Amino acid sequence: MSSLFPALADGPGERSETGVPPDEVRGRVALRFGARSLTYGGLAGAAGALAGRLAGAGRVAVWATPELETAVAVTGVLLAGAAAVPLNPKSGEKELAHIVSDSAPTLVLAAPGAELPDALGALERLDVDADARAAVPEQTAGDAAPALIVYTSGTTGPPKGAVLPRRALATTLDALADAWQWTAADVLVHGLPLFHVHGLVLGTLGPLRRGGGVRHLGRFSTEGVARELTAGATMLFGVPTMYHRIAEALPDDPELAEALGRARLLVSGSAALPVHDHERIAAATGRRVIERYGMTETLMNTSVRADGEARAGTVGVPLPGVELRLVEEDGTPITAYDGESVGEIQVRGANLFTEYLNRPEATAAAFTADGFFRTGDMAVREPDGYVRIVGRKATDLIKSGGYKIGAGEIENALLEHPGVREAAVTGEPDADLGERIVAWIVPADPQAPPAAPELADHVARRLAPHKRPRVVRYLDALPRNDMGKIMKRALADV
Repeated sequence: MSSLFPALADGPGERSETGVPPDEVRGRVALRFGARSLTYGGLAGAAGALAGRLAGAGRVAVWATPELETAVAVTGVLLAGAAAVPLNPKSGEKELAHIVSDSAPTLVLAAPGAELPDALGALERLDVDADARAAVPEQTAGDAAPALIVYTSGTTGPPKGAVLPRRALATTLDALADAWQWTAADVLVHGLPLFHVHGLVLGTLGPLRRGGGVRHLGRFSTEGVARELTAGATMLFGVPTMYHRIAEALPDDPELAEALGRARLLVSGSAALPVHDHERIAAATGRRVIERYGMTETLMNTSVRADGEARAGTVGVPLPGVELRLVEEDGTPITAYDGESVGEIQVRGANLFTEYLNRPEATAAAFTADGFFRTGDMAVREPDGYVRIVGRKATDLIKSGGYKIGAGEIENALLEHPGVREAAVTGEPDADLGERIVAWIVPADPQAPPAAPELADHVARRLAPHKRPRVVRYLDALPRNDMGKIMKRALADV
């Protein structure tokens, strides 16, 4: 049975699947959280000891604080052949109670001293001991066995648990290794939460599968990024909010610019990175941020390749093993790669989840008859195959005056205006147009916001007259979730 973590499974005298001799691997630092770290030998011992206590556990909840113990916990659960259910420490009692009831974990793992909410009070608790040592158990779980149950945001109802099999993790991480030329020599730095696939799967399990290292900042800061990249980290993962803070800090921080320029790879995900921030970072550092596209249910689908063109505003090409198509509303495939024809992204491949836990009807509705997953994301494809996301079908596709318009390109145009700090675009009913375009603006100077006609003309000049906002509303801040995504449904309540 193949291991998710070859670097933890190598026996004495064997050649590591990572390409590095086992003795060298065991002495390498696998995880570093602040001042605390574990080598591969230490991680194998701690996760092996935990796995031995979890034999036959089924599903195991993990209180996913940004600490060393969370990484040990998830690794131990996977080595035991069980399924981890990562819990967001910022979730409310009602949401946590739903997740616990729905997933029915046998116990909850937490860092020693962590205070757990009442919603978890009925679960047996097991503290993770990062200093424990025992052998890694033999791997018996099959590729189709559940590895993670990650709950979606639940914007249209209670969160749904996406069941991710072990093959999905391995497939995605190996495809990214191909696209990003990711090896055991890479050291990743990030400050992402560990209850989401970005920080947990890509940002933690990814380096462990490669035999490299991860340095978690605990809490994101530009100072932490500069420090770790200067100290030898080769890759940075972040979300647009983090890269925006980097872009804002660069003019006054030459050390940060130098550190970013030294990085091998800068990767942004979980939402679209505004083109304006792309260009500011590239101008200051000489390095371009690359973007990738994925979802909880699919893990990663596309990416700009390390050896490809880092084209701002696109998420690259389909990853190895991923079939991707765009379809019309009636399901007819769009064959034109013209950069204009908007369709819903559908994907098929070994990277997909198997089901929504306890939701057979929702699972069936998510897939087409020929096995493609309906992502709900709208995109166009460029003539060379690059994918450009234009928004979510439910909130970002605006049908105005007979046109299909993606909110994302209008947002990018608005962010190029010097008077705009943040921007979101939605549609609202219009008796004449069907829907009119609404721009939600956080002005750079609240005392002197740019006028609505000025913003409309700005967009019309850059894109097309029919894409100009008809209504402009001003806010102090846009509502965002923990991953930095703008919560557009919340704008309706503003």
